[in-house]
Amino acid sequence: MDILSTALPALGEAFVLLLQPQQLMFLTLGVLLGLAVGILPGLGGIAGLSLVLPFIYGMDTVSGLALMVGLIAVIPTSDTFSSVLLGIPGSSSAQATVLDGFPLARKGLAARALSAAFMCSLYGGLISAIILTFFIFIARPLILAFGLPEMLMLTVLGLSMVAILAGRVPLKGIVAAGIGLLAGTIGAAGAGGSLRMTTYDFPYLVDGLQLIIVGLGMYAVPEIVSLLREDQSVAQGNKLGAGWFDGVRDWWRNKWLSTKGAMIGVIVGIIPGLGGSVVDWIAYGYTVQSSKDRENFGKGDIRGVIGPESSANATMGGALVPTLIFGIPGSGTMAVFLGGLALLNLSPGLHMVRQNLDVTYTIVWSLALANVIGAGICILLSAQIAKFSKIRFAILAPFLFMLISFAAFQSRQSIGDLIALIAIGFLGILLRRFDYSRPAFLIGFVLSNQAEAFANMANQIAGARFNRGFWAGMEYIASPLALTILALTIVSIVVGLRSAKFINEHDAEASGGKRTSVIFLLCITTYVAVSVMDAAMISRLGDKIFPLTVGLVTLAACAGLLVRMRRAPETDPVFVDLERGGPDEKLPVGLWSTLAWFAMLLAASLLFGFVIGLTLFLLAFFRTRARLGLPMTLIYTAGGVAAIILFAGVLGRDFPPGLLQAYTDLPWPLR
Repeated sequence: MDILSTALPALGEAFVLLLQPQQLMFLTLGVLLGLAVGILPGLGGIAGLSLVLPFIYGMDTVSGLALMVGLIAVIPTSDTFSSVLLGIPGSSSAQATVLDGFPLARKGLAARALSAAFMCSLYGGLISAIILTFFIFIARPLILAFGLPEMLMLTVLGLSMVAILAGRVPLKGIVAAGIGLLAGTIGAAGAGGSLRMTTYDFPYLVDGLQLIIVGLGMYAVPEIVSLLREDQSVAQGNKLGAGWFDGVRDWWRNKWLSTKGAMIGVIVGIIPGLGGSVVDWIAYGYTVQSSKDRENFGKGDIRGVIGPESSANATMGGALVPTLIFGIPGSGTMAVFLGGLALLNLSPGLHMVRQNLDVTYTIVWSLALANVIGAGICILLSAQIAKFSKIRFAILAPFLFMLISFAAFQSRQSIGDLIALIAIGFLGILLRRFDYSRPAFLIGFVLSNQAEAFANMANQIAGARFNRGFWAGMEYIASPLALTILALTIVSIVVGLRSAKFINEHDAEASGGKRTSVIFLLCITTYVAVSVMDAAMISRLGDKIFPLTVGLVTLAACAGLLVRMRRAPETDPVFVDLERGGPDEKLPVGLWSTLAWFAMLLAASLLFGFVIGLTLFLLAFFRTRARLGLPMTLIYTAGGVAAIILFAGVLGRDFPPGLLQAYTDLPWPLR
């Protein structure tokens, strides 16, 4: 009866909202932005959402949702281009696609692989929307059973899965999640206002680090720097070939495999923290194990594309379940999506499903419609998009630096935003280099405040219950649902420990010695130790207990890694270093000289303001690094500066001021 009286009318209202011309326009705009981001390897949903997040504020709720959902929906579709044409995973959810997609491209069957992948993406998105629609019908009564202990255990479940399933060395995942949690505690504590890892001499950190800055620094900066170091175009000569309809027929012949892949994607997506980093491997493993003839897998078998691609898009839909119903990000992208919902004055969780069910369904079916639009655009524009991937990245990189710097500044309108961006970007580069999980760091950061709040509130209520009696307290903290989630957490750790050896994000082996890996771990250990001492000196128990506990656990994980490094040979995966024995070792351009260009943009902005600094940066970069002639240098520079000024003018945004602006009164946009 609840379905007929509440859910179905809300579903009808969602379709009415979604099919308004304005919403369709924003949805299509989001799809186009997602395409532009997705075709560049590494710039996935986290970086894409982080770029548009500053401009979401003040938008109409449904329009803002349409823009964000359109962007994230199409990225698992468009990242297939780089996976198939280049052999480079466009994102973490497209790793398995490379195994058979790239060999198909080398055989001249790229069009066949791409069309099959696009059909799988479309189908997976629709399947996930249908499953989610009925799941929310069933889940509403279940939601009422979740109290503070259950929400806290669910947060721990998400953290445990991310940390353990983050790579071949589980302890590295725990360390990454731990420093992410500690980074989230920087600033004034939510409960009592005690300052942690900062003082009032550094007012920028009092309010903590912003998600936009962390998302861009942790993902966009390292991947842009990595691609720029290759000193070539993204694509290297593979053509699309023929066979578009062959790919569609391949999908139809394997529609049941596609359906099962989509269901795997939804199930894995629902589990907080798993998401795209593992779903493609699970789907690929199932595809291989369920096939009778396996000899062609890894050599260009179309089923090796269909299975993972069906699961990738469905995972995005599945990740909406913990995100919308419980407020727990189902993936790194959903972590940033939560920030966007907050800017639209939406609060995911019990209240949203109870009071804003129409908005919940709008998000679900926006995702499905965006998949249809995105797959259609990908098929229509494939030839043109493939040409875009052949542009030298040295020409694209400065514009990307420009965009992420401008987007980061919109966080607080402070020059500290740019300093924080390059600092976190530097940390992201090091985490990537030494094979520490950046998704674990990011989700730890996002869940930090939430976990602390749940822990403090649950502790206060449990204390009152235990004052009444031991069994009254145990009844509160050890409810059947809480114990079930605890059991799932234990299972996830056991399964994760067994699965970790199969996860190799960068396809790198340890072969460069121990020294640099040990030094980096000692730096992390020092930071964690300082955090523990800082927390221990806080007088208010409610403000110290969370960072102290997290710090001690992380410190123990660091100690375990140090012991393993002391005993293990140089070939142990714990010593993976992408600069020594990894894919970055043979890159023609060095890491530090490439990162120095980003630092130059920051320094010029600090001195002369963003617009003047950007102009100097673009002139120097195009002339020196990209080695363009003077006419093309001037054209690209003028085009880039004019575009960002027009963009800021339309949106009513200011630019970061510098030292020059403090002593002069310049007109906009120079002020």
